[in-house]
Amino acid sequence: MKNLEKIDGLIGKTPLAKIDYSYQGREGTLYAKLEYYNLSGSVKDRMAWYILKKSYEQGLIKEGDTIVEATSGNTGIAFCALGAYTGNPVIIFMPDWMSQERKKLISSFGAKIINVSKEEGGFLGSIDLADNYQKDHDHVFLPHQFSNPLNTQGQYESLGKELVADLERNGLVCDGFVAGVGTGGVITGVAKAIKEVNKGAKAFPLEPKESPTLSTGYKVGSHKIAGISDEFIPDLVKGKDLDDIVSVYSDDAILMAQKLARRGLGVGISSGANFLGAILAAEILGQDKVVATIFSDDNKKYLSTDLMKDIPVEEDFISKDIEILDIQAI
Repeated sequence: MKNLEKIDGLIGKTPLAKIDYSYQGREGTLYAKLEYYNLSGSVKDRMAWYILKKSYEQGLIKEGDTIVEATSGNTGIAFCALGAYTGNPVIIFMPDWMSQERKKLISSFGAKIINVSKEEGGFLGSIDLADNYQKDHDHVFLPHQFSNPLNTQGQYESLGKELVADLERNGLVCDGFVAGVGTGGVITGVAKAIKEVNKGAKAFPLEPKESPTLSTGYKVGSHKIAGISDEFIPDLVKGKDLDDIVSVYSDDAILMAQKLARRGLGVGISSGANFLGAILAAEILGQDKVVATIFSDDNKKYLSTDLMKDIPVEEDFISKDIEILDIQAI
């Protein structure tokens, strides 16, 4: 636990970007937390650090215990980095179709990866295998990112309060927040923080149009936005006070991430999706409202994916009507 406290300064306190844009000829402004400035490069460092700290305090994990988690990437990478620092071995159960960059990053921290095929259950199979591993081995700690309330609390205490404070220093109050739903910790944690200072604030969960799990209750198709819509609705978002679901096409998210990179912000596919979702939220709330989102990670984890490919522009894509006018760190 003392080791965790030593690296507190490497997690959080990420820059807030003010992004001026035009959409279909109308000008607007969005705010995005650049979460790839965290220790292992994503927003998941915040909750992984908080879960480990609180679990050490409660005696749920001890020095030398093995951390075992099912993940599609960023959460696993975060626990691998923190486990390497604290001396806790890490075993990751991961769907075998995740990007090679994610797998290599996990291995670089000395962790063990167990790939899970679609025939073995894919993502849901990964969760079952992680749970079964604990049953068969001693001294195992399961973070259970999809159901652990410390996930939501960690994002509330860290990202949520930080976003509110960043905006407040610039004389702003958040009216709307958009985030893709993986574990659900980000959207529920930030929703709590922004609604404490603005009761009328809205929290918009985002999902891929190709696989509207939140809308339908089950996975209905494949998509390219890694880290969200992982085949089921996480316990952390069930019955929570969230607002309208916004959805975007995977290829549209890729095109938006490419467009942001060409203005200097090299972000991942989910960040492109979040930006598009924030545009939709601004259309719902009105252009005079303060809308914020997160850029969850950067483009380095997607060099072997469709993010590096030429994507055809479809007529109903949003990104084709967006122009980035200015980017400023505030």
